[in-house]
Amino acid sequence: MASESDEKQVQLIEFFRSRLCQYIDVEQVVDRIQFIDREQKEKIRQKAKNDGNLSAVTLLLTAVQKKPHSLGWFRDFVDALHHGGSGFAADYLEQKLPDPEEEAENDTCVKFIELLAPDLTDMKTEVVALECMSQKLLTQEEFDRAKTETEGQRYGASELLRRIVKRRPGWYSKFVEILQKTEHKFLHQLTGGLLQRTSAVYSRLTMTLTPPALTLNSIMCCCVLLWFGTYSIYFSKHLLSIADGSDPEAAARGSETADIVLRDYQMEVARPALEGKNIIVCLPTGSGKTRVAVYITKAHLDSRRAEKKPCKVVVLVNKVPLVEQHSKAEFKRYLEPNYKIEKVSGDSPLKISFSEIVKQNDVIICTAQILENSLAIPNNGDDEGINLSDITLMVIDECHHTQKGEVYNLIMMRYLKLKHKNHIRKKAEKKPLPLPQILGLTASPGVGKATKMKQAEEHIMRICANMDAFKIMTSDLESNKKEQRRQITLVENRKEDPFGNVIKNIMQAIHSHAKLSPTCELDSQMYEQWAVQIGRKAEKEGDQTVRVCADHLQQYYEGLNLCNTIRMCDAYNFLNKFYEDKLKEKKDEKHKIQITETERFLFNLFQENKKELETLSKIPKYENDSLSKLRKAVLYEFSTRDGARGIVFTKTRRSAIALNQWIQENSRFDDIGVKPAYVIGGGDQSVVKPMTSAEQKDVLKKFANGDVNLLIATAVAEEGLDIAACNFVIRYGHVTNEIAKIQAEGRGRAEDSSLILVEVKNSGVAGKEFVNEFRIKLMTKAIDKIRKMKQEDYESQITEFQYQSILEDKVRTKKKGKEEIRKCKPSDVKLLCQGCSIEVCSGDDIKIIDKMHRVNVTKEFEKLFIRRENTSLQERLLDYETNGYIACLNCGARWGSMMVFRSIEIPCLLVENFVVNVNGQNISKRKKWSEVPVEFSAFNYTEHASQVTQSDDDDDIDSD
Repeated sequence: MASESDEKQVQLIEFFRSRLCQYIDVEQVVDRIQFIDREQKEKIRQKAKNDGNLSAVTLLLTAVQKKPHSLGWFRDFVDALHHGGSGFAADYLEQKLPDPEEEAENDTCVKFIELLAPDLTDMKTEVVALECMSQKLLTQEEFDRAKTETEGQRYGASELLRRIVKRRPGWYSKFVEILQKTEHKFLHQLTGGLLQRTSAVYSRLTMTLTPPALTLNSIMCCCVLLWFGTYSIYFSKHLLSIADGSDPEAAARGSETADIVLRDYQMEVARPALEGKNIIVCLPTGSGKTRVAVYITKAHLDSRRAEKKPCKVVVLVNKVPLVEQHSKAEFKRYLEPNYKIEKVSGDSPLKISFSEIVKQNDVIICTAQILENSLAIPNNGDDEGINLSDITLMVIDECHHTQKGEVYNLIMMRYLKLKHKNHIRKKAEKKPLPLPQILGLTASPGVGKATKMKQAEEHIMRICANMDAFKIMTSDLESNKKEQRRQITLVENRKEDPFGNVIKNIMQAIHSHAKLSPTCELDSQMYEQWAVQIGRKAEKEGDQTVRVCADHLQQYYEGLNLCNTIRMCDAYNFLNKFYEDKLKEKKDEKHKIQITETERFLFNLFQENKKELETLSKIPKYENDSLSKLRKAVLYEFSTRDGARGIVFTKTRRSAIALNQWIQENSRFDDIGVKPAYVIGGGDQSVVKPMTSAEQKDVLKKFANGDVNLLIATAVAEEGLDIAACNFVIRYGHVTNEIAKIQAEGRGRAEDSSLILVEVKNSGVAGKEFVNEFRIKLMTKAIDKIRKMKQEDYESQITEFQYQSILEDKVRTKKKGKEEIRKCKPSDVKLLCQGCSIEVCSGDDIKIIDKMHRVNVTKEFEKLFIRRENTSLQERLLDYETNGYIACLNCGARWGSMMVFRSIEIPCLLVENFVVNVNGQNISKRKKWSEVPVEFSAFNYTEHASQVTQSDDDDDIDSD
């Protein structure tokens, strides 16, 4: 019988699901339900924070309905609704249903409040909230949430309205009386008077006309529109469709997606932009900068559409994952379906041209490089570009990157030149070209290399000048912010380090072999720089002994670094894999690969010490002290907090992966519920396989919903990525600059959060932390001083910096033009193998595909390399794919990849794997082809395809 009863109760919840979604307030209810476990409750709370109450209620009801059920579960759920301020929702489950007319009238009142919400948020929130509590429209807990001391009056009003509409019928008349009692004359007239007039209109119309679509809801919306007289025809239709239910999607979303309510501090910083001025919004991580941007964007689009002016918004980001994040989390949520939004990045190959995407959409969210590429295309060929004048608002995320050399600055330099051109046009009495409004977003502009106040001011003023900012807008949120617990954990040096000593002895043996004499400690950063420099010098001079030794010394340095940061076994595994890979390069079934005397010495040296390193790596007492301090910090946070959630920042991808593995393998972490995952960057600058955007997104989603509660992250998580609020942040031997410090600490924005810095040997993080704290204070004072400047003085300095930037750009352009002239001919360039110095090819043999890929398809080159499969290198792009690599037939050194371009296999060269010789002189190492002073001719696909086809035909004839 119990199971039948359970099934009926589950069906009852499902039958009234839409009403329950409307009237349940998750935050107050979820903690009162006894039969849902703590982990699931945390997921529901995070869902409410990230996606809103409606999504969280859906997840809650799914958890409540999940079988098997404990005894008394349904009564427990109903009681939780009663005690959690959701009594009207409980009435439905207890089948105390309102009359249909009463229910319809209540729905009308709810929609009416939603329509008037923008004006109602101007109420004296705390006064009204107190009266609402006395009338039992708010609970004590809800009253506390509606207070305005920390969140702002408008936000408190929004919370109040969101909660009272969930009360039992009759709440509306009480609310109107409260507005009158608290002397909100205009709002009382607006809510009470307009509703009376609406009802009168409804009565008169229904006496003569009764079309099915003529409902009180639709008539009310018409009256609201007539009352204000400011809504566009488009918006009027949209409101009517929401009110009468003809737009079910919008109706389902309700006020959570239709309205953007800013907190007082957000509205304050947004105000100049709402007047059409260029500004920089400088607010801490987690304080809603993107929400402010969406609000400004919507106001911009609404106003220009109402005035029948063209409107085009471009939102620029500096990282591919941010394109999807901003699109889904904010812009689409609040702007669709009224406006068309499209996202463009390297992860979303263009099916049509970027210029066509700009034409067809109202809001375009893209990486800055895509816009710069399109702006750089002259509008006189098949590839049509766009002009800055086509854009009416440009939002620049993380705008502190608008400095020399950054792509943001290239775009803004175009803007400044156009602005300067307009001054000239005005003097000539010509019509100026339209300029987009600029909105910059940042958590911290930083101070650059400043050590004095004047230098800090200049750094920030230059960013303001580059952004053409009327003002830098900020808010004193720190005064209302609860102080975070801060801790710097110092570590002791190992008393014994036999593992490290073996590595150092190997390094000394290599020094003797190559006749090298370093003057710094072998595990210091100076040593790494020294090893890189001698390696580059040897490569340029063709000294293969020193070059190969320098490469191996860098690997041993990394081994020492890993030994000081993570486990000895991780350092051993890293070195062992390096030598296994090197030996594989020297083995080929068909060809004999050369092994030099130096390479043989290095292979034997590792083999001689391999067993001892492996044995020592398994002895716990020799582990570094940093790991034990990290273990202690993580265990403390998880054992002293309910719902602990944190991030550990570390320096390298390799250490992030190793730390994650260490935590997974340690049962003590598992015992207290630690669920780790790592998130690393997506670039290919590191030898460690990067994370794709989809992989990053998946990890962050799990972190948001509670499936993961400890992130091990590199610097990729410091800036921009939308990461759920944490209650502790640990920086493990990783400190960079003041901007990164502010952003990393901004991740710990939950109540009573902890900020912990764990030292790692030779990292110097304690000293760097002190410097960063000084810089943050310097930056705060500099921003405050700039904001207090007289506007005319501020604008005068901004103009001076802008002219200086324009002149500097002209000098750079002239210099670049001269360098273009000095570019050598392809025949002057030769490529030498980095591994054995043999001549590989001439520049005449190299062709370029899509202005990007340098290839060599000559028969002579084909005889010099071997092909090898590489399972870790599998990349599919527009017209080509790579699934293997090519290596020197003589020494096995990698040269590049074998790619398939339009069904033809073509060897693609990577310049960093070669020594570049120009006019008989080896030049310094080049990492990009753009750094080589030569222009290669374009690859002729038709000609090469014809040769390949002819060769295949000849082979067929021979076989016959």
